Formats: sequence, C-alpha cells, structure tokens
Amino acid sequence: MVNLKAISTRLFIMEKVEFNTFFQDKALHYLTALIDLALEEDGRDLTSEALFSPEDRLSAVITAKQHTLVAGLPLFSLILERIPGFVEVDLLVSEGASAAPKTRVARFEGLACKILKAERIMLNFLSRLSGIASLTRTFVQKLEGTNVTLLDTRKTTPGLRYPEKYAVLIGGGKNHRLDLESMLMLKDNHIDRAGSIRSAVKDLRLAYKACPPIEVECRSLEDVREAVDAQADRIMLDNLDTPTISRALKIIHAAGLESEVSGGVTLENIARIAALGPTYISAGALTHSSVAADFSMSIDTL
Repeated sequence: MVNLKAISTRLFIMEKVEFNTFFQDKALHYLTALIDLALEEDGRDLTSEALFSPEDRLSAVITAKQHTLVAGLPLFSLILERIPGFVEVDLLVSEGASAAPKTRVARFEGLACKILKAERIMLNFLSRLSGIASLTRTFVQKLEGTNVTLLDTRKTTPGLRYPEKYAVLIGGGKNHRLDLESMLMLKDNHIDRAGSIRSAVKDLRLAYKACPPIEVECRSLEDVREAVDAQADRIMLDNLDTPTISRALKIIHAAGLESEVSGGVTLENIARIAALGPTYISAGALTHSSVAADFSMSIDTL
C-alpha cells in the first residue's frame, strides 16, 4: 500500500521539472486539444448560468483532502484561458510540493460562471496527475541508495500520455520513450518477421539514416546473448526470474550496454530487483494503477 503520509515528511533532491519546458510543440498541442475536448464534452454549465448572472464574481479555493504530492497546477491557467472572461489564479503551493490534508493549493477570484465551469476539469487533471506523482515518489523511495533509475512505460491513458508522463517526472521518475519514434523497441513479432534479433537490429539501422536508439525485449539468456552480439543500445529483461536476471545483467554490463528490468514490478519487489543492479527498472503501475488524489473546491466569498 502507498504510504502517502510519509511523502510529506521526507526530503528529496530531484531535478526540477519545468512545465513550460516539457509542454512544447507536440506535447503542448496534445495538451491543449485535450483541454478543449474536456470543455466540449462538459457542454454548457446550465446550472451556474441559471443561478449566477454573467457579471457575478466569487472567490474559491482548492484544498487537498489527503497527504499527496501536488502535480498539475500550471494547467489551471491553460484551462481558464479557454473560457471567456477574467479569473485571477493564485497558486498557494509549488508544483511538486507535498501537501497535508486541508492544505490550500490554489485560490481563484473572478467571474463565477467561469470558475464553476472550469472546476471539475481542473480537479480531474489535478487529482489524476497528483496521484501518479505520489505513487511514483513512493516507488522512488524504494530505490534510495541505489544507482537504478525508475522509468515509466507507454501504459498510459489514451490521450493523456504527455500529462501522465509529466506527472511521473514530478514524482522523481524518468520517462521511457514518449512515443514509437523516440526509441525503437524490438518485440517478438518484429523479431519473428526479421528472422532473428541480429537481423532485426541490422534492418532498423539500415532503414533510418539517423537511427533512434534500439531496445530489444529479451525473454531468455539466448535472446540476451544475441542482442548483445547485435550491439543493441539497451536490453530489456521482461518477466524473467531472479536467477536469470542476475546472469543476464552480468552479460549485458560486461558488454557495456544498458539494461532494463520490466514486468510485474511492484512496491513489494522493486528493491529486490534493484539490488541485482540493472541500469533501469520500468513500471507500468506508475500510470495504469495509480489512485487519483482527493482535492475539492469550495467558495470563499460570493
């Protein structure tokens, strides 16, 4: 079980993640399209429009209802700017901060209908991303004292790839490939088509003048030896038992190649896997099994 309370009492040294640096070009395009879709699927806020005049103003705050890392605060302005009218946003904690229950994380002042229209969408993003960041931080805690890097996977919610991987960074993890273009991963079906790991690696390097890094998914020591011989950039050990992982890592590292252990990684076994000494451990659970953090919005003044 994730101990979210422990998150707020420990000091971590991590690279600062800049929202505006991460969300550029392709990532920003997908994020704004996602926000527009969220606003569109919500439709008009007929309830607020009936009870408030277009000129009515209010002040509201978003409060954490549990111990959590806070991730997604910069999205508030992006969401609000897609809705007509003026609202001032005051962030009361830093992105990536640890928040205890009853911590106020943001305050809003401006047009009532605009704030209420944006309320649920802001909370949905904040809750989802904070949950991922919190779970990631708990996994990172298990790796303290090792040189192993925690990676996410592409097991993300369709359409939420970039915000979810951003949340992993906030939690102290690192991103694996963001898409199918940034790293080439050879799996069984690709290898079967090429005839062998060696042929598949060769074909990829012939196909692309500036070939992205190549990772080979291996499920046996025979696969590992062939991937090493083919000089793949990284070798993934997928769902192998501990003795096989240990033997495989010796082969991989002796060749000066990167290693990654994946498959069935949990909070209960990640420290044991890390003790074997891989370069990376990847865990799909960071994004597909996180629980949304609990936040709420309340009106301060009408």
